[in-house]
Amino acid sequence: MANQRSPEHYQALVDMGSNGIRFSISDLSPPTARVMPTIYQDRCGISLYDAQYQSGQRVAIPQPVVDEVLAALLRFKRTCHDFQVRHDHVRVVATEATRSAVNSDDFRHQVEEATGWKVEMLAKEEEGRIGALGVASSFGSVRGLVMDLGGGSIQMTWMFSENGQVRTSPKGSVSFPYGAAALMMRLGEVAIEGHDSLRDEMSASFQKALQDLDIPDNMIKEADDEGGWTLYLSGGGFRGWGYILMSLHSVSPYPIPIINGFRVPKSSFLPDLEQYSDLEATFRISSRRASQVPAITFLIEALTRSIPSISYIHFAQGGIREGLLFSSLPASVRSQHPLVTATQIYAPPSTASLVRILEASIPQTEPSDPSTDPPRALTSPEMLTSIIHLLHAHASFPKDIRAGAALRSTTTGLLGNAHGLGHVDRCLLALALCERWGGEVSPMDEHFLSKMQVLAGPRVSWWAKYIGRSAGGIGETYPAGVVKAEEEGLVVVEARHKTEKKKEKLSEVVHIRFETRSRDVDIAVRAWQKEVEKVGKKKNWIGGREGWGMKVVADMREFLP
Repeated sequence: MANQRSPEHYQALVDMGSNGIRFSISDLSPPTARVMPTIYQDRCGISLYDAQYQSGQRVAIPQPVVDEVLAALLRFKRTCHDFQVRHDHVRVVATEATRSAVNSDDFRHQVEEATGWKVEMLAKEEEGRIGALGVASSFGSVRGLVMDLGGGSIQMTWMFSENGQVRTSPKGSVSFPYGAAALMMRLGEVAIEGHDSLRDEMSASFQKALQDLDIPDNMIKEADDEGGWTLYLSGGGFRGWGYILMSLHSVSPYPIPIINGFRVPKSSFLPDLEQYSDLEATFRISSRRASQVPAITFLIEALTRSIPSISYIHFAQGGIREGLLFSSLPASVRSQHPLVTATQIYAPPSTASLVRILEASIPQTEPSDPSTDPPRALTSPEMLTSIIHLLHAHASFPKDIRAGAALRSTTTGLLGNAHGLGHVDRCLLALALCERWGGEVSPMDEHFLSKMQVLAGPRVSWWAKYIGRSAGGIGETYPAGVVKAEEEGLVVVEARHKTEKKKEKLSEVVHIRFETRSRDVDIAVRAWQKEVEKVGKKKNWIGGREGWGMKVVADMREFLP
């Protein structure tokens, strides 16, 4: 099932930033509005910030540059017409570089004269708030400090975002003149011996902001309890830094080449780049972005000095564009989980019934043991619902490539364009869906599979395998995804996890029992029984016989009328 696009729901945006001008058309049609699908996207590499400096002196935006901007806008206007975007569904917003330009009024007047579009100026505080909403759109929930790095400035605030409700500082955000381009220029103007003074200035500014933002006491306590603040970073400069960290990740090559949802611990946030000889060769690092790395390194040094207690850093794709779109959605849509929304268009008719069966196949452990239990990220209602949503999404593919296509579905396949998914969700869903189709992939995909398993870890990978095989059994038992009202309870599944002692040795065992009430499902359920038992064979453990896994004991009972 595909989402039916309607121009009535198209929203076009022009984000006139300091480092470039971004154009996009998004489809906010239900039911996928929460993930804000992008149907057109382009970027014009005109730096309005750089254009205003000649020989270190501030000047008006030169007319040739204005003419380039107008040409790009007129091209986008034609594109909007081709996509049938309504005129009142087009917004042009401008930030620091336009706001502070000597000839800002004239520049904006020329834009309106040429295109008929009025330029909306975002004040510093509003820019920070909208950027923060862009970060909120990028995750299912956010709890921590948010920073948006532009070319001319950087904004900071705190955020608590959950179930569509977004809270930030009542004072908005604090803006600093330490954007990537601005800081490059500042460093060039200051002698090397003056760098320490600049770093101290920046650290002091960040520390003062933390005091001025009125961070709630419960968030401060939570940060203390969890070993430090969680940072959420957006903006081109930070995203570029994220790609550098991705290229240096211990799992190499890193298997999820999407910046949104990528995260690192503080220990990996500021690597030694001395040995990094060719930054421009790094995936998604342009020559301009590479030239800004010294400034961004300097910024992060000052940031980590001013906020010494940091646990994890999350990178977000969302910025001004995403924040404006997200703010236009009703609370009921914002509250939707992005993973469930992104997969909903593939949902089988009896999703709720199938989810209950899948839940029943996951063993309960008393008492709970985090070292052996399936992880919450894999057994959450949102993850299990998404697995069922995609249960038959690859059924029409040739049998040879179903498992491989399902494995790649969360990175370069069906969900590659889904906004708001974290890397944990992408990884676990991919592993489970691969096993839903038996887990046998081509040699080309074997390396990718191994990297995803390393990223997840052996315990999580094994449980993804088990849950995926159970999902496969459900898919074969209900090939149309339909559970009729009179067939509820046709197949009953019960599972438990026990520690058993055999020959003086303790071992972990999963017991799963199937009960059927009709002969016409016996064949499918017996195949399901065999598949989950295979997962428990040592040769199929993650890492082989000496790796991680559990024995699976499955039995089946028939209750026939």
